[in-house]
Amino acid sequence: MSQRPVPERVEEMLLGGTRRHTRAEVVERSGVLNLGVEGMMIMGAACGFAGAWLTGSTLIGALCGIAAGAALSAVFALFTLGLAVNQVAAGLALTILGIGLSGLVGAGFVGEKITPAPNLDIPILTGLPFIGRILFGQDLLVYFSVGLVAAIWWFLYRTRAGLVLRAIGDNHTSAHALGYPVLKIRTLAVLFGGACAGLGGAFLPLAYTPFFIPGMTAGRGWIALALVVFASWRPGRLVIGAYLFGAVTILQLHAQGWGVGVPSQFMSALPYLATVIVLVLISRARSGGSTAPAALGTVFVPDR
Repeated sequence: MSQRPVPERVEEMLLGGTRRHTRAEVVERSGVLNLGVEGMMIMGAACGFAGAWLTGSTLIGALCGIAAGAALSAVFALFTLGLAVNQVAAGLALTILGIGLSGLVGAGFVGEKITPAPNLDIPILTGLPFIGRILFGQDLLVYFSVGLVAAIWWFLYRTRAGLVLRAIGDNHTSAHALGYPVLKIRTLAVLFGGACAGLGGAFLPLAYTPFFIPGMTAGRGWIALALVVFASWRPGRLVIGAYLFGAVTILQLHAQGWGVGVPSQFMSALPYLATVIVLVLISRARSGGSTAPAALGTVFVPDR
C-alpha cells in the first residue's frame, strides 16, 4: 500500500503532533492531568477510518474521530471531575480502554483502503522547488491545525476566559471562592482536549496513510504528554517539539533508504529519544521555578 511522499511527512507531526499537544496544553492549564491521550487518539483513528470508509467522506471521518475522542474524554471527566477519582489512574485506564475498543471497532476494517484527504494545489506556489509541496501542498486539516495553535495561544493569553482557565489551574479554591464554576470549566476543557486528540488520531488513517492498522498511533500520545511538560506548557515550544519529532522521523526514514548500518529498532526510537532529550535541555535552561499549573492533578471537591 502506498503512503504519502516523504517530504509531506513533516506535516503529519504538525496535525497529529500539534493538535495533541494543544489539547494537553488546554486541559493541563485547567489543572487536569489526563494520561489517556493515547487511548483517545487510537479511538479517533479507528472511528475516523470507519466513518470515512462507510460514507466515502473524509470530513465525516474527521467528525467521527472528534466524536470518539470527545466521548472517551467525557468518561474521564465523569470519573475524575464528577466522582473525584484519581486522575492518573483514570487516565491510564482510559488508555487501556481506548486501545481495546479501537481493536474492536477497527477489526472489520483492517486491510481496507480509502482515498486520503486531497492536497491543495495552488498555482505557482505549490510548484516552488522543495518548499512548494511542503508549505502550499498539504491537506486542509494541516492548515486548520496551524490556525488552531494560534487560536489556542490567543485564547490562553489574550482573553479573559483564558485567564480564568489558567487561574483555575493554578488555584481552584480561590477561583471557586470568586464564583467561577471550576468543574464546569474543567469539563469543557477536557471535552475540547478529547476532541482534539480524536482528530489528531483520525488524521493518521485519513491523510497520513489511507488505511487503518491496530496501534497505528505508536506511542504518539505519550510523546505529546512529555512535550507539554518539557515545553513548559507554552504553545510555541510545543510546535517546535512537534516539528523536531517530524524532522527526525524523516531523517530515520531517509537513513534506512540510504542503507545506513544502524539497527532499524534504534532508528524507529530515534524521533522519540531526540525530542525528549532536546526538550529536557530546553526545560533545564529556562530561568525561574516550575511553570506547571500549581493545581495540576489535584482533585477538587466544591464545598457546596
